[in-house]
Amino acid sequence: MWTYAGSSIRRPVVWASARGSRPGSRPRSSRSEEQSIASTIVESRLGPVRQTYSGTTEFPPITKAYTELSQVVRESGLLVRTPVFYAVVASAIVLGFAGCVTGFILLGDSWFQLFIAAALGILFTQVAFLAHEAAHRQIFASGPANDRLGLFIGNGIVGMSRSWWASKHTRHHANPNRVDKDPDIEIDTISFLDVDAAKARGVQRWITQRQGYLFFPLLAFEGINLYVLALRHLFSRGEIKGRWGELGLLALRHAIFIAPIFIFLPVGLAFAFFGVSVAVFGIYMGASFAPNHKGMPIIAPGAKLDFFSKQVRTSRNIAGGWWATWLMGGLNYQIEHHLFPNMPRPHLSRARLIVREHCETLNVPYVETTLLQSYGIVIAYLNRVGLAARDPFECPMTASTRHLTVEKG
Repeated sequence: MWTYAGSSIRRPVVWASARGSRPGSRPRSSRSEEQSIASTIVESRLGPVRQTYSGTTEFPPITKAYTELSQVVRESGLLVRTPVFYAVVASAIVLGFAGCVTGFILLGDSWFQLFIAAALGILFTQVAFLAHEAAHRQIFASGPANDRLGLFIGNGIVGMSRSWWASKHTRHHANPNRVDKDPDIEIDTISFLDVDAAKARGVQRWITQRQGYLFFPLLAFEGINLYVLALRHLFSRGEIKGRWGELGLLALRHAIFIAPIFIFLPVGLAFAFFGVSVAVFGIYMGASFAPNHKGMPIIAPGAKLDFFSKQVRTSRNIAGGWWATWLMGGLNYQIEHHLFPNMPRPHLSRARLIVREHCETLNVPYVETTLLQSYGIVIAYLNRVGLAARDPFECPMTASTRHLTVEKG
């Protein structure tokens, strides 16, 4: 909820149909689910933006909602592991890396090497998707096997810290979009809450005022930021299990990837190669994770929501079917992933049908947009939050606020 000096402006959420239906009814086909986005510009001259949070009043708990759903999902066999699928994906990624190495050798001192760098950024992101799934124990039935795989590909190939990611991501899954508990909405360069935006000063304030439009350009630096966060975490004073093993894998990874670039390419081209690969990695990663929760309801710190409501109401799916699943590593089914974190990627599309029907039965909104629509919502949301970084004494303040609603086609 957004308010301007007492006037209410709707949150930018795109809802799928949430009408109540009889148990056993099937969801409407995708052909009948075409959505058109209607934009309304609301002008406000009443002062700085104020953000309020959703809680138990807006989202009353639903008894046994998750218990009934999980029983159906389990009986449908959707939690069974799919090792053949992941073997195929891994093989395709290995072939991709082999192609990049071959291209690197054949091209030599050529600026066409930057295409190889971009391809490597894409491949590193695809490996990061697998590391994410291993962390959720989606790949193998054995927990330790998933942990070893996640450590090897997360640290040894992607260049991130598995322990840092596991801690951060576990807290996010437990409390998505909850103030003071979800690390994904804590302030970094971008402010996701108005109270954080209001604290911005100097260059940070200038960025925050325009953060919606700057969001994707800033993602070009996210790759290097993840490398820095990994090292900062592993060199911190806290107790970290397997610290030296992680550091060893990171050192080996960076040596294997970075050394050949500067050995076989001129210095200028080598820096450009490294920059392009890291920028593509950061943009691809950020563009895959950003649509999932940004612009969805922010939950008040003390709100008591049941697990089903908490996960569904703060998550957004991306329409597109198989191509979106390949592009986003299964993150397009964010609602199902949050309800069943250990569900293998190939089963998420089938789970979607069950979850969507369950939501219709319980009259719980099920949010699904196209990828481009989700980016528009994210940018609009961040720009609204950025209004809080403006001078509070600058009055009257003119703010153009866009909210999105669904009209059935």
